[in-house]
Amino acid sequence: MRWRFPKSRPNQACEERRNPEHNTRKGRTVKTFTPKPADLSHEWYIVDATDVVLGRLSTQVATLLRGKNKPTYAPHADSGNHVIVINAAKVALTGNKLGKELYKHSGRPGGLRRDTYAQLLANNPERIITSAVKGMLPKNKLAKVQLGRLHVFAGEEHPHTPQKPQVFEIAQVSQQAK
Repeated sequence: MRWRFPKSRPNQACEERRNPEHNTRKGRTVKTFTPKPADLSHEWYIVDATDVVLGRLSTQVATLLRGKNKPTYAPHADSGNHVIVINAAKVALTGNKLGKELYKHSGRPGGLRRDTYAQLLANNPERIITSAVKGMLPKNKLAKVQLGRLHVFAGEEHPHTPQKPQVFEIAQVSQQAK
């Protein structure tokens, strides 16, 4: 007698969804929270990057961009904030990151660029913070919209004063800066 796959019911997954015990936790029905369009507000925050470690800065900025600091957060809804990062040229890099290279490709043949963090810190410090925050956002279509709300400036001046941004303090600064 030959071995065969056991016969399974074709709509087994659908029947599980219809089962009232399937979507329950401790006897209560669990529903996905979806904020209404009136609940979605995009506040403005300003973050000073002076003597803040790059990883600590980018995790806080990514949290603000996604809107995880709000009680109405839902991962599928765009409830993120606008974040202004000033003094990007004064960000602290730990370890041997000044010799590390950051790659970028233009999409054209031979279009691979490689720049060290030391070169970028002198010429284009905005790219360092933008790429670090981009790596901490989810890899989907919503991340492009959220990354568009990130405004990075090398110095103190920024053109977004009419939006009246709230100051967001990052408590932990670099130990090397002390």
